[in-house]
Amino acid sequence: MASPSTGPLAGIRIIDLTINVLGPLATQTLGDMGAEIIKVEPPGGDPMRQTGPARSRGMSVFFMNMNRNKKSIVLDLKQASDARTLHELVAAADVFVHSMRTKAIARLGFGYAALKARNPGLIYASAPGYSPEGPYRDRPAYDDVIQGQSGIGDMMDRMTGTPAYFPTVMADKFCGISLASAIGMALFARERSGVGQEVAVPMLETMLAFNLVEHLWSGVHAAGGPLGYTRALSPHRRPYATRDGYICMLAQNDEHWRRFFHLCGRPGDADNPKFSSLAARTENIDELYTVVSEQIETRTTGEWQSLLDANDIPNAPMARLDELPADPYLRQTGFFSEYDHPSEGRLLRTAIPQRFSATPPSFRLPPPALGQHTDEVLNLLQEGARP
Repeated sequence: MASPSTGPLAGIRIIDLTINVLGPLATQTLGDMGAEIIKVEPPGGDPMRQTGPARSRGMSVFFMNMNRNKKSIVLDLKQASDARTLHELVAAADVFVHSMRTKAIARLGFGYAALKARNPGLIYASAPGYSPEGPYRDRPAYDDVIQGQSGIGDMMDRMTGTPAYFPTVMADKFCGISLASAIGMALFARERSGVGQEVAVPMLETMLAFNLVEHLWSGVHAAGGPLGYTRALSPHRRPYATRDGYICMLAQNDEHWRRFFHLCGRPGDADNPKFSSLAARTENIDELYTVVSEQIETRTTGEWQSLLDANDIPNAPMARLDELPADPYLRQTGFFSEYDHPSEGRLLRTAIPQRFSATPPSFRLPPPALGQHTDEVLNLLQEGARP
């Protein structure tokens, strides 16, 4: 039995045809915010059900971490009866979101024009690989491809000498959060106008806008210039090795640096023309970070943390992934919590980070088994009730 919805999107119904990472993360975010998510899966299920360790077939850890607060139903949209069922669901929905290419979804009869004709207030959303107006609109795209096209591979090459991807599905996750945000804004616009609309969040353009916030750099000038924020691309920008571990430190302003140099016994460096201003430090960032590295390695992590805290310089020990669940701060704030899944037993989950004082988000439904709610949703649909 699901607990009552309390989030800011309580009462919103979303029909979710997404698979893999981007779309399911977007709809999970909306579900956490109180929306009712009906996840429509093909007979074989979302491929992510098979990715990663699993206690039961189709319930991988990767899938479960992106699909809470959803009801799963199975429909084969190539079958006329199942297609009619989906049309009936969409007719009474607030949002329809899919992760198919435009031509493919249109062939199934679920393009925007077809659904808008039946439900003018519908928010119709997707996150294609490329702009719907561009020549790449029908090309497939996945995280690795978009990371490379958006400049991430080149950034890593500049830092390390070898092209690489960020060791996380950055494009999928950021575009998923962007899609959830865009859907929320479209719902807000509908509240004012009563009019639905189509929402597209193209992955390449979204990641380019994200990456180029700082990396457009001197390309901002009309005459053009080299792209790439020098500090972010410095090979010396990394956690600093101490005598017994690593610490992350960012002295940002002139006063921070004056205090840091004093701690190092080098107060004169604060007046060095290469380090005395933000502009100068940016221009000489490799030399500056080399000095920092040499100084940090002379003390332990604990010693540096005490000194930096006492001087109000932002810092933290570098965390190892396996250490995070036992981190004292995260335990105190309740970021990790355990719960009992009906079929998978005792599981660990991360908190919903957003806070709303009047409409708090909540965990209502555990990640569903494939087709777990098919009969429930279809029975309610036949009775004319809201699933």
